[in-house]
Amino acid sequence: MRRSVAGIALGITITVAAPLSVAQADTGSSSLSGGTGSSSLSGGGGLPPYSQWITEVQTVAAQAKDYLAGRLPGATRPAIVLDIDNTSLETQYNPGPVTPAIAPILQLVRWAKSQGAAVIFVTGRPSLTNLYTRTNLTAVDYPVDGLYGSPLTTLSAGSAGLEEYKTNARIDIEGDGYTIVANIGNSPSDLAGGHAEKTFKLPDYNGKLS
Repeated sequence: MRRSVAGIALGITITVAAPLSVAQADTGSSSLSGGTGSSSLSGGGGLPPYSQWITEVQTVAAQAKDYLAGRLPGATRPAIVLDIDNTSLETQYNPGPVTPAIAPILQLVRWAKSQGAAVIFVTGRPSLTNLYTRTNLTAVDYPVDGLYGSPLTTLSAGSAGLEEYKTNARIDIEGDGYTIVANIGNSPSDLAGGHAEKTFKLPDYNGKLS
């Protein structure tokens, strides 16, 4: 197995269809659940109300499902890669000790998992918080086949460093034999750098939603 991403040192090997070595990994569980956001919530900082945001997220999730429905059946060891904050979890609109899932993305991910896709998260959160992050993800019913957390050196390098780290994480995933059929995020740094067949961008409102 390759190790091209600095700082991803806490290797745990799990089995999906074949071994996957990542910073932290776990398997998904139980029934579908969604976020608890209220349509009256505002994200603050000039962000739109929750109802507008979640509707826009739903549009992108539907596009991703349409694509994956045609791509997954013929893919070899397919994987989808996701950012976490404001892509998978409602970090801005519903922060808390256990942050709720973004319902349309959770629904998409669990469907993709049922169709044979591995689900791997690549987050800008420090790798030191991987255990907490993994616990939150599984608590709200995300399947987690892999979790990459950012080394501390990335955090001091700004958006360019984050882009490089996330690109290298996807290279590492490909090195483990996966075909990244979709990469989903809400920031340009989540999606730049290639190493994914198709990208899906959720709204970030000109960078106001990190």
